[in-house]
Amino acid sequence: MFDKILIANRGEIALRVLRAAKELGISTVAVYSTADKDAMHVKLADESVCIGPPPARDSYLNIPAIVAACEITGADAVHPGYGFLSENARFAEILDEHEIAFIGPKAEHIRLMGDKIEAKRTAESLGIPCVPGSKGAITDEQEALKIADEIGYPVIVKAAAGGGGRGMKVARGKDDLVDAIATAKIEAKAAFGDDAIYLEKYLEKPRHIELQILGDGQGAAIHLGERDCSLQRRHQKVWEEGPSPALNAEQREQIGETVASAMRELGYSGAGTIEFLYENGKFYFIEMNTRVQVEHPVTEMITGIDIVNEQIKIAAGSPLSIKQEDVRILGAAIECRVNAENPRTFMPSPGKISYFHPPGGLGVRVDSSVYQGYVIPPYYDSLVGKLIVHGRTRTEAMMRLRRALDEFIIDGIDTTLPLFRTLVRNNEVQNGQYDIHWLEGFLKTEPEMEE
Repeated sequence: MFDKILIANRGEIALRVLRAAKELGISTVAVYSTADKDAMHVKLADESVCIGPPPARDSYLNIPAIVAACEITGADAVHPGYGFLSENARFAEILDEHEIAFIGPKAEHIRLMGDKIEAKRTAESLGIPCVPGSKGAITDEQEALKIADEIGYPVIVKAAAGGGGRGMKVARGKDDLVDAIATAKIEAKAAFGDDAIYLEKYLEKPRHIELQILGDGQGAAIHLGERDCSLQRRHQKVWEEGPSPALNAEQREQIGETVASAMRELGYSGAGTIEFLYENGKFYFIEMNTRVQVEHPVTEMITGIDIVNEQIKIAAGSPLSIKQEDVRILGAAIECRVNAENPRTFMPSPGKISYFHPPGGLGVRVDSSVYQGYVIPPYYDSLVGKLIVHGRTRTEAMMRLRRALDEFIIDGIDTTLPLFRTLVRNNEVQNGQYDIHWLEGFLKTEPEMEE
């Protein structure tokens, strides 16, 4: 086992990793920018090192500074959390060159799944169902028009190196497609430094279903059930739950074994998530995330398995300690991402938290690193924390969520809490009748927010 883990991240995920390390008896090192000097993970870590000024490129993305912090403190492993350097294959390689363990998959798997075109090719070769579309990058308009005619409109143009909805354009006809290609290439180049694009069939009302997997790189891999992340705004997840209200046990087991078998064949090591669009009883692979997800607590609540703990043990060389038959899906869990944003306009709302009262009680979990008097900096994402609830049934979880939201008080900044208080009382959300476009349509109706 490792002696000391450096946490190359900030906010709630840094605190989450710190807690897992402490429970394993491992010393921790927090790194921080000058904007995060008062952060909770900095206060609770055994050691802390300032790695630069507020801009992420000068701190949390500063690989030489992070490696130097490892050498200064004697850290023998790095947990990257999510975002920042978590899916940077070169970072994993540099750590290996310095004989520092990267708590995540092999660099080759990060690189493979980071390229959406290669990821799709790999998924198809491993027997994972994919959305019909181009076999690789689109090289010219005529090729795109031919493929679109074959698979049928509407189609969606995507950036090969993309994510978060950037470089994605829907085309419902030939004229739309020509414009979509040009726009997507410009956006992809600006956002990712790579203008490679590919084409897929556009599904009108799919759900976003993702499968949580764990592999040990030694031939074993399992799935931990699915999460439904269909409540999204501009391709950003807002609300996640598990199990999905759209799937039954047979569907879950079939797609779960498909992805677990694929990960065994790939020799995957660590935690990962296979993401699908799901429509009319069929699954279509869209991407794989080679890291812990923001929404991993949903799975932890319904399985009782500590995913971050497993990540650390796998990276230290331990074989997978859980067999598929040991995994049980118990009850239902829902997560709300509470952001420092206006609940109507979604404008960021950095500033000082003047009062903070998180909810409690049976089946309620709050993953947050903020506290009363803490200042939300304007330099990073706006996540204040995550409210996760668990119940024996989905109905019980919904009622528990309603109660917990009513208890949750954050003053001094705008948050998305009023949005969730509104959603949890909506009949369609209560009945699980939504798809990836539902929330944006709902927001256009200018609903009254539950304060």
